[in-house]
Formats: sequence, structure tokens, C-alpha cells
Amino acid sequence: MNNLKISALLDEKPVRLVIDLPAPVHRDLLVYAEAMNALHQQSVTPQKLVAPMIEKFMLSDRAFLRWRQKRSGASSS
Repeated sequence: MNNLKISALLDEKPVRLVIDLPAPVHRDLLVYAEAMNALHQQSVTPQKLVAPMIEKFMLSDRAFLRWRQKRSGASSS
């Protein structure tokens, strides 16, 4: 379990986004933050995990990446 998908958090200027999470997702987010704290000795809050998790998800979605590439190629023509 030492290989969490999220290992380091960047400290960038945030954009405020308010979301509602289902209770089970929130509980898992709390547990993930606990795992980060235990495995990486990095104190993180669940709120800090949301953006890197979304980023990792989008970067792993091949259909989205292809679509984004086509979109950016079309707009630069």
C-alpha cells in the first residue's frame, strides 16, 4: 500500500469550487488522507486531495485526452 496514486501535493493558488460529495465518497476521502499522513508523513486534509485526484483521473482518461488534443489542435488552426 506504499504506492498511493497521490504522493505529493503542489501548493498553487486555488480556485474556489464548492461541491457536494456522497457520504461514502467523503468517508473514503478521509481514509485516504489518513493513509497519506501515515505513509508519507505528510499532513494533508481531505480538501487538499480533491484536486490532485481529479487531475490524476483526467490524465488517465484516454478518451478525454484525445478529445482535448483534437480540440486544442482545431482551435489553433
